[in-house]
Amino acid sequence: MRTAVLGASGKVGRLLVDQALERGQQVVALVRAPDRYQAPASAKAGQLEVRQADVLQPTTFPDLGDVDAVVSAIGVSKGDGPGTLVAGAKVLADTGVRTVWLGALGSGVSTNAGGRIYQAIMRLAVGRELAEKAEADEIALKAGATVFHAPDLWVGPISPTRRIVPLADLKRPLLPPRISRASLASLMLDEAETGYRTGEIVVPLR
Repeated sequence: MRTAVLGASGKVGRLLVDQALERGQQVVALVRAPDRYQAPASAKAGQLEVRQADVLQPTTFPDLGDVDAVVSAIGVSKGDGPGTLVAGAKVLADTGVRTVWLGALGSGVSTNAGGRIYQAIMRLAVGRELAEKAEADEIALKAGATVFHAPDLWVGPISPTRRIVPLADLKRPLLPPRISRASLASLMLDEAETGYRTGEIVVPLR
């Protein structure tokens, strides 16, 4: 399988690349600055290709016709103005490639799904971005993407009990939910390989 990872230099993106390589996949790392990207030492010869990709410059975005799926882990970095997530969703929608998109629990249709405490934290932490996250999700969904509404992320191993549930089946928790970035990356790659939940919002759980 040949998988493209958008935002490959980020915290989740690096784990996606590492785990995809461990699975024996061919990986296309999509990053803004290829000259600053540090390729994993585990990459075998010919297994990893790095392409420059800036979602804010769609006319120069690389062709992805040679990949089976693209997994997006882009976020809003320091210095980014509004519109990065929406631009990313539009660019990937235009590629026509099966997409797994990383969103956030507590935005758009999943508002309050993580419980009152979690939602209050979300408003404080990313309040200004919630509306854009919801808009980007809608664009991705209409293009047939699987949208992961991830809860709070932390550093930890891949959980042996990790799973995804459709948003409609999520039971509202009392305490703020969380999942390790490694578990999230594993679940997103599983979905990229199977495509079981295309056009749906799912919640990754540990």
